[in-house]
Amino acid sequence: MTVQAILGQKGRQVVTMGPKQTLREVCETLALHKIGAVVLIDAHGGIVGIVSERDVVRALAAEGGKGLDEPVEAYMSAKVVTCTESETTDQVLGRMTNGRFRHMPVVRGDRLIGLISIGDVVARRIALAEQEAAQMRAYIATA
Repeated sequence: MTVQAILGQKGRQVVTMGPKQTLREVCETLALHKIGAVVLIDAHGGIVGIVSERDVVRALAAEGGKGLDEPVEAYMSAKVVTCTESETTDQVLGRMTNGRFRHMPVVRGDRLIGLISIGDVVARRIALAEQEAAQMRAYIATA
């Protein structure tokens, strides 16, 4: 199974913001869209960072409420690990697990085309395992 299959099912919409926006604005966006991460892009659409709920918690622990009015670039993860549509769920899951992060932008060349989460990958793998089990039960029942 590939990243492309996940995007085909969940869609390719990605919520993005700029690195100069405040951490408060990011928190409001996360809550409004009920998402766990926002990809930060520059004026040309290039990925400059990602900020997740974990980054927000770390910022609040370090700065308290005053951090909410600071630019999010101070708290973003600047080393963004990306993937392509052709990568398998096993490859992506391994990189997410090893890197201890839960969201991965999907790129084509240097263009952002989607975002997947570890939840997306796990849900797809569970659905596939259930489908295979049902096929096996059907096969056994007809044998």
